[in-house]
Amino acid sequence: MEFPKEFVWGAASSSYQTEGDRSGRGDSIWDEFCARPGAIRNHETGDVACDGLRRFREDVQLLKQLGLSAYRFSLSWPRVFPDGRGEPNRAGLNYYDDLINLLLAEGITPFVTLYHWDLPLALEHRGGWRSRETALAFAEYAGFVARHFAGRVRHYCTLNEPQCFVGLGYGTGEHAPGLCLEEPGLFACAANALLAHGLAVQAIRRASKEPVQIGAASTGKLCYPLHDTAENRAAAERASFLAQEDRWWFTHTWFLDAALLGYLPPELQGLADSIPPEDWQVIRQPLDFLAVNVYNGTQVDEHGEYVERIPGFPRTALKWPVTPQVMRYGPHWLYRRYRLPMYIAENGQSCNDRIFLDGRVHDPDRIDFLHRYLLELRECCAGGVPVKGYFHWSLTDNFEWHNGYDERMGLVYVHYPTQRRILKDSAAWYARTVRTNGRLL
Repeated sequence: MEFPKEFVWGAASSSYQTEGDRSGRGDSIWDEFCARPGAIRNHETGDVACDGLRRFREDVQLLKQLGLSAYRFSLSWPRVFPDGRGEPNRAGLNYYDDLINLLLAEGITPFVTLYHWDLPLALEHRGGWRSRETALAFAEYAGFVARHFAGRVRHYCTLNEPQCFVGLGYGTGEHAPGLCLEEPGLFACAANALLAHGLAVQAIRRASKEPVQIGAASTGKLCYPLHDTAENRAAAERASFLAQEDRWWFTHTWFLDAALLGYLPPELQGLADSIPPEDWQVIRQPLDFLAVNVYNGTQVDEHGEYVERIPGFPRTALKWPVTPQVMRYGPHWLYRRYRLPMYIAENGQSCNDRIFLDGRVHDPDRIDFLHRYLLELRECCAGGVPVKGYFHWSLTDNFEWHNGYDERMGLVYVHYPTQRRILKDSAAWYARTVRTNGRLL
């Protein structure tokens, strides 16, 4: 058994985590956040990151060497518009022109994410996601990008994980801009993110000369059953979309229900009340696909109660639980609720990788992780869920937000002092999986 014909195999990255070179862009909220004492492990920053802006040709060749047919990456909003709006930055556009043109020349499809958390600092100083003006500026940026890359980019994600940049950035303060707002303020951020998404979809469609595929990259709680019975599966599906009062923001529900269904469940009435009535038609826009970032899930029993994990439960180096079953059930629940084809836009694990004495990077933990998750994803596809592709997070090791450079999640090891790239054992394993379309799993 293998994955469906025409299945897309790719890898992913984001601008702030890989590009470096602050001189060629405006400041983002992450530049300011990284300068705060104690905000980032080891006081590290994305100033250099993976030096991707200079080394993108090498990285594209790595994509080609692995046999990948697609690359998901984000544009740096402040590299395109240093102040968030106004005159575009020609140097920034030249970089993205060169990257996209090279991808196309190598037969690799660009999947462009418009916002992966690096909000222009100038907009944050005017309110950031607390302000409706940010949503309007995002629509202008989205429309400009679609016009500029018309005919070259045909796959867009508007926002990456609004659950995280709202909840962690403005709720818990763990991420930039590091605010801890009370619920009314957090609801306002979520409402403006929803508006930004809807306006961006409209702007991209207006600006595109040819048909484009538009989606959004969502993450959040997903549950899987303790027992594979109808009763337990139904309980796991219900639990996946239940918005708990203290962590309502880490659900697919608030974002996707509003964006795709046009309403919110009763437990999210506070957020619904924060959305002006006239915004609902803008927020709810037809999408072509759903991008889903899946790392782990929660097991529940037939009553929907969480099953406590056993002592010594398998975990990644980042201490995230290893739960491959979520890759079979989670996309199934999402498809039943939203009826859209989907891509797994991020999946992978952090390992304590190092260069061994033989000069290679051996990462059997990552290979085992991918093997388990992809087996479950293959079963999900065989069950009729229209999963169109899979993107490994990430292509290279990179700046992992508040964890700095300690966490390595790439298929490619980066020796940061020299920026040397080394293909890990998992890269060879993944290339073979891609080459056989998962038949040898």
